[in-house]
Amino acid sequence: MKILVSASVNGLMKRGWILWLAAGVLVGIGMGGARELHVAVNGDDGADGTTSNPLRTIQAAAELAQPGDVITVGPGTYRERIDPPRGGESESKQIIYKAAAGAEVAIKGSEVVKGWEKLEHDTWKLTLPNRFFGDFNPYADEIRGDWFRPQGRKHHTGAVYRDGHWLVEAAKLDEVLEPAGEQALWFGRVDKIQTSLWAQFPGVDPNEEGIEINVRQSVFYPSEPGRNFITVRGFTLEHAATNWAPPTAEQVGLIGTHWSKGWIIEDNTIRYSVCTGVTLGKHGDEFDNTSANSAEGYVETIKRGLAAGWSKEKIGSHVVRRNHISHCEQAGIVGSLGPAFSVIEDNHIHDIHIRQLFGGAEMAGIKFHGAIDTLIRGNHIHRCVRGIWLDWMTQGTRVTRNLVHDCAPREDLFVEVNHGPFLVDHNLFLSKTSLADWSEGGAYVHNLFAGKMIARPEPNRETPWQEEHGTAIAGLATTQGGDNRFYNNVLVAPAGLDQYDDSKQPNRMAGNLVLKDAEVRLREEEDGWTLELEGGRIPEKPGPQVTSDLLGKTLVSGQGYVRPDGSPYRLDRDYFGTESDPLPGPFAGPGPWKVWP
Repeated sequence: MKILVSASVNGLMKRGWILWLAAGVLVGIGMGGARELHVAVNGDDGADGTTSNPLRTIQAAAELAQPGDVITVGPGTYRERIDPPRGGESESKQIIYKAAAGAEVAIKGSEVVKGWEKLEHDTWKLTLPNRFFGDFNPYADEIRGDWFRPQGRKHHTGAVYRDGHWLVEAAKLDEVLEPAGEQALWFGRVDKIQTSLWAQFPGVDPNEEGIEINVRQSVFYPSEPGRNFITVRGFTLEHAATNWAPPTAEQVGLIGTHWSKGWIIEDNTIRYSVCTGVTLGKHGDEFDNTSANSAEGYVETIKRGLAAGWSKEKIGSHVVRRNHISHCEQAGIVGSLGPAFSVIEDNHIHDIHIRQLFGGAEMAGIKFHGAIDTLIRGNHIHRCVRGIWLDWMTQGTRVTRNLVHDCAPREDLFVEVNHGPFLVDHNLFLSKTSLADWSEGGAYVHNLFAGKMIARPEPNRETPWQEEHGTAIAGLATTQGGDNRFYNNVLVAPAGLDQYDDSKQPNRMAGNLVLKDAEVRLREEEDGWTLELEGGRIPEKPGPQVTSDLLGKTLVSGQGYVRPDGSPYRLDRDYFGTESDPLPGPFAGPGPWKVWP
């Protein structure tokens, strides 16, 4: 079934509308017996959702859609939160939400507001009745949660946007009443009757600029868990008043799966979420945000997750691919327990937590707890506070062929209190700090490390390992450090492996090349990103051919480095997928190399 939805469109071209309708008719013919519901800017929610009688909102289409149906959304801007009341039945019988072919479709959690009054300098004021926001007012919604650090001030999930880009929330009203500086500011105050906003708009009249403000917590997020097998494809999803998403609470994102199975989130632009972009998170319960300072900690959260169905049969197995994710102040993609058995590939993730107005323990381009048998492949991550953070239960996980650079002040990859086995191969880690290893049981193969590498044990924290390819807790152990494998890596100074000399558990190393005087140069060009390695020569003599047999088994779990289906690895293809000899580093041939896309 296909559903066509209508939206509010600025400057919709008549010719483009006709072409889009024609395409919708052709798609409908090609679907055979499947039902397609259509949404369009000139639609009506009382319509039947056919091409000639489209619906007006995506939510109206969602209410009608059944497993196997397709909701096709026409060009325009839709200001709504989609709360799918049901999901599909299987991978082959999903409910699909997609933008019409060639259409630019934006779904926003914001509204355009007018009525701004000029004060002094660059400052304007807007007053809105609280009923404007309904039952959720982002300007009264304070950011909070386990491991959140406000840094001495209050923060809210509201935001003010000019030309689609957000202003910065001021700590005090006095700051907004001053002349605007390099970053324009806003401030909000809510009483029992009204919401007042002050904002700086240098040199413009905001009543003529289409200023937008957050009014919805999320853009595409089910209110109940277990809405399985949903595809979301081809949209621009932006402007969400998301709150802090720790691993011990329900994780509400701009778009999120909410404790479900089998979602496909692909080919979208996802941006401007106050905290998180994509969430593959846990369910909510009465224990949300109660664990940071308790003796029970995260282990009891895992046990409750298991009682609530955390298993391969019910949770995870999502696909998040080819999305452009940016401008989120906590994480681009985050998940606790929910990302298990998933594929995260070919996403472009940048500008994550770059304003650093608040702090906490969940900031990264990708941040996962429980990434069991999860594949993180081919992503480009940069200008993030941290690239990839795998925290607890990284087991059977593979991180491969990712380009990570310009991540600061933290590192490209942080693996925290995991016992393995997990595989990190053919990656480009190019920031000032490449690796923070607070784990054991990792295999690092054919990577290029160009930054500092840090290793440390965590002997005072007991964390779990799982049964092989499953979620049940098999045991708890402290992280002694070591039990790692380093094969065929290129390490450009300051990268090095000296800190592993004193590991409590033995490591295995062979075929690594350390370049003390080389220089890595990554440059952005019109057609993508190009990498050069100057001053270092890759020897022609290969290192060991890395296979599951060579990697062996981890000391804690006793498990081998194998694929999620149990088949063995043979790492004989390079960063580009080209068959190669086991020379040091991620590339089979000489540079320079076009590394993205």
